[in-house]
Amino acid sequence: MLILGIDPGTATTGYGFLNIHKLPKEGEKLNGHYTAGDFGLIETTMLNTPGERLYFIHNELRKIIEKHKPHVMAIEKVFFATNRKTAIRVGQAQGVMLMAAAHFSIAVVEYSPMTIKKIVAGNGRADKKQVQKSVRDYLGNSIKSKPKKKTHFDNEADALAVALCHAMSLTELQED
Repeated sequence: MLILGIDPGTATTGYGFLNIHKLPKEGEKLNGHYTAGDFGLIETTMLNTPGERLYFIHNELRKIIEKHKPHVMAIEKVFFATNRKTAIRVGQAQGVMLMAAAHFSIAVVEYSPMTIKKIVAGNGRADKKQVQKSVRDYLGNSIKSKPKKKTHFDNEADALAVALCHAMSLTELQED
């Protein structure tokens, strides 16, 4: 199973793939049954209009989905931020991401930031560094930002964390 994790944003959207080779047996941990796949960023510029940014995000995500053919897309839910304008823009970006998934008939699951942090880092209030450390612990220290002008490894790590959260949720469902 190939899971596409998404950390939505309008300026920077992180994406990351997690390949589950086989679901573990009851009582067995997920470790060793998965590998990280491609991960990266979809970046837009403030020079574009909001509509152009959304269009770009949608097209780039469609290309990524078409190339990798994931079975499911796990996305971080928008939470109500103190900056309402940002929350609305991120919600709009999520809308075009959902549209891209629907185009390819990919199932979508959503997780709150607190749930992702709780499942992946063991603490629903974990900070960015704790999430990054947990992602590296699960996926190996070789998970580093790719060389580019700007580095936003936190967005990539968050996307991988969303994919890990979904994978871990699958194994919990199996145990019930």
